[in-house]
Amino acid sequence: MLWVKSFHIVFVASWFAGLFYLPRIFVNLALVAPQSGAERQRLLLMARKLYRFTALLSVPALGLGLWLWIAYWSLPGFGQGPGNLWLYVKLVMVALAFAYQHACGSLLRKFEAGAASPSHIWFRWFNEVPVVILTVTVVLVVVKPF
Repeated sequence: MLWVKSFHIVFVASWFAGLFYLPRIFVNLALVAPQSGAERQRLLLMARKLYRFTALLSVPALGLGLWLWIAYWSLPGFGQGPGNLWLYVKLVMVALAFAYQHACGSLLRKFEAGAASPSHIWFRWFNEVPVVILTVTVVLVVVKPF
C-alpha cells in the first residue's frame, strides 16, 4: 500500500504543478497586445499542451486515490464515527480541484475563441486558488483536525 500512496503523492504533486502554472500563462495571455499574434499563438500552444498534460496527470492521481480510499475503507473505523470528518472535507477539496481544472479548460477555450477575458490582475488572484486547495488538503490529511 505504501507504493500506491507514494505514486499517488507523485501524481498529485505533478497535477498541481500544472494547476499552478497554467493560470500564469493566462496572466501572460491577458497582457499580450492585440497586434502580437505570434506571441499569443505561442502562449496558447503552451497553455493547450500544459492543460492536456495536467488533465492526464489527474487521472492516475484520482485512480490511485480511489484505490487508497477503497483499501483503507476496509479497516475498522476508517471513515466512520467522530474524528473522521477530515476525510469528507478532503473529498470536497478534491472535487474543488477538479472544478478548478475544468474552469481552467473553460478559460482556455475562451482565449482560443478570442472572447473577452478577465484582467491579468484577476488571473493573478485566480492563480492562488490551487495553493489554497492544496494547503487545506495537506493539512487535512496530515493533521486530521476533525
